[in-house]
Amino acid sequence: MRILIVEDNEDLAANTGDYLEAQGHAVDYAGDGLGGVHLVATNAYDAVVLDLGLPGMDGLTLCRRIRHDLRKDVPVLMVTARDTLAEKLAGFEAGTDDYLVKPFALQELDARLQALVRRSRGSTTNVLVHADLELDLDRVEARRGGRRLHLNPACLTILRVLLEAAPAAVRRAQLERALWAGEPPESDALRSHIYALRRAIDRPFERPLLQTIHGIGYRIADPDNEAAP
Repeated sequence: MRILIVEDNEDLAANTGDYLEAQGHAVDYAGDGLGGVHLVATNAYDAVVLDLGLPGMDGLTLCRRIRHDLRKDVPVLMVTARDTLAEKLAGFEAGTDDYLVKPFALQELDARLQALVRRSRGSTTNVLVHADLELDLDRVEARRGGRRLHLNPACLTILRVLLEAAPAAVRRAQLERALWAGEPPESDALRSHIYALRRAIDRPFERPLLQTIHGIGYRIADPDNEAAP
């Protein structure tokens, strides 16, 4: 997923962003409301994490602008230290989709974001799909063309990150963070895992889906339907 964090507390934004990137998500940042408006207007995000107490333009105003001025239906998760019912209702009236009170567990934040994105895509199942390749996150099971694929935990993690971004490319550093929390082994273990994943999801099939984007990273894309990056 590509996520925008709009938060004026730099430490909190960095900690949140580092965690989400370690889970395989791509993250952009804005430190105030005006910066948030500009990024939402010029980029496509899967979700926005929006602080209520922003300088200049507060979170409620920013959320209204996203909904009414920009006419964007991107899921918005509002985070704030304010926990009164009136403030929560004001957030929902402004157009937020969910509300999380500080301090919060980063695992819960990620889970809520994934649930919001699934609902926004019209899906209540936790399955990532691209072409005839799918990954059931609840069953931890991958299939292609209906055939079950046998993947080790590292390959399953890589496949999840790639499918969440598909057909966009995912940088090597992002995959390494998802696998080793930013501390990859000295050997090029990622290349070995990519080789194993490619053997499992491409070798038995006619169309290859796992593509190497030289100088960038990797992506899952159908060569018959996807434009070049």
